[in-house]
Amino acid sequence: MAANVTGSGRRAFVLTVSDGVAAGVREDSGGDGVARRLGELGFVLARGVVADEPADIAAALVSAAAGHELVLTTGGTGLTPRDVTPQATKSVLEYEVPGLSELMRAEGGRTKPQAFLSRSVAGVRTRCLIVNLPGSPRGALESLAAIEPILEHALATLAGPFDHDPGPTTDAEPRG
Repeated sequence: MAANVTGSGRRAFVLTVSDGVAAGVREDSGGDGVARRLGELGFVLARGVVADEPADIAAALVSAAAGHELVLTTGGTGLTPRDVTPQATKSVLEYEVPGLSELMRAEGGRTKPQAFLSRSVAGVRTRCLIVNLPGSPRGALESLAAIEPILEHALATLAGPFDHDPGPTTDAEPRG
């Protein structure tokens, strides 16, 4: 799938959520693949790793969102009790963007029905887009590829200016 996105020097953060990677006993293939692809797209990258602990994930997301326009997580989106990335992500979002998650699942499900078991979420914290990707290298890259055609528009929209901002209102001008 051809991408319509160029990172154009935008700042992105890849957060790997994995007990094994955090402990140094597992290779970070999913995070490596996502970082490589974002580099190809022109993003300026930073990376981090946390264990599957909700408070640690949430803290890492808050920190990453403060300095980046895009945060992609890999891992922790499945059905096991240790897969807590979606819960931690939801706890720091201002609002969700469910269409991104739906698109990733739909595209993945075309070739691998297990993609519909992903609990990935996407949303916004301040002006940062946060998207959960699966931990498997294939699933992570396929999910990223699914959203690439609309990623630039999403990031540009978040960056502003906001052309549909109604501006200040008075009591005589109800919002609506």
